[in-house]
Amino acid sequence: MKKLVDAINAAYADFAKNAEAQLVKGNKAAGARARKAALALMKDLKEFRKASVEAAK
Repeated sequence: MKKLVDAINAAYADFAKNAEAQLVKGNKAAGARARKAALALMKDLKEFRKASVEAAK
């Protein structure tokens, strides 16, 4: 589960960096990268939820 949390943190950092570049600098390519990172983040969060529920049983 530690590996999954690290992946979530990395995906969020990537998303935050690119989202900020899009908002502040108007960088359209950064927006595309932020959306891609958001999809990866959603996938990792769903996996975390599954693992968390299993660990709680």
